[in-house]
Amino acid sequence: AIDYPEAEIHLTRGLSRLTNLDVADDSRHLRLTDDEIFDYPWLFAQQPGRWLLQAEEVARLNEYIARGGFLVVDDFHGQFDWQVMSTALGRAFPDWPIVRLPEDHELMSVLYELDQNTQIPGRRHLYRADNGEIQAQLYGPAEWHGIYDGSGRLVVAINFNMDMGDAWEHADDPVYPVPMTSLAYRFAVNYVIYSMTH
Repeated sequence: AIDYPEAEIHLTRGLSRLTNLDVADDSRHLRLTDDEIFDYPWLFAQQPGRWLLQAEEVARLNEYIARGGFLVVDDFHGQFDWQVMSTALGRAFPDWPIVRLPEDHELMSVLYELDQNTQIPGRRHLYRADNGEIQAQLYGPAEWHGIYDGSGRLVVAINFNMDMGDAWEHADDPVYPVPMTSLAYRFAVNYVIYSMTH
């Protein structure tokens, strides 16, 4: 619920407009221990750099993915956040390493052709440069990672040093750069379509 309700409102309307999916009017905020998670083909988790997952949550995340679910983690920055996130996912999937996604991965072109070179920052990372352009000051470059299951299916997409939730939340904010919001929408559409077709 970090960017709620604006991010969810914008994203669900965007998914309805840009796809043929039957999209709910609002998102659902769930705990990993809620049985309802199995009713949803993909989960979006923000700020995994603050995760303190209990053993029951780790086991439930493993079960969710084993049953065909897809997880996107977003909005975490720097090495400390990376370590917290990777430790939590390592507990859930001890046999599946986190790997860098190649630029030609199917996720990057399942509907939209995506450019991994554009970083999607949080609103708090934006500033106006001396020349008047809006720029971002982040902890490091954008990195696209993932986890594959034992059958080679991508089951977790990891947006490192990015904040797609903010890009959706601030879609109608004139300060937030349009190219970054547009790319965040395209990634969301690709993530959802990939998760529902694989």
